[in-house]
Amino acid sequence: MGFIIWIIGLVLCIKAVLEILKWDIDGIKKLLLVIILLLTSWVGLAVYYFWGRENLQALLK
Repeated sequence: MGFIIWIIGLVLCIKAVLEILKWDIDGIKKLLLVIILLLTSWVGLAVYYFWGRENLQALLK
């Protein structure tokens, strides 16, 4: 069961990183956002998917 949860987290994390890399913002901001997302694990993913996708791109421009 733990392996399945880990795989789901990995897939969501990869999807989030790929979405962030498509954004039209500065490269350093992208890199910092990706690092923070990877370091915060499930909390970072939850913030990204529930709040960040709509708001972070405009906030970082």
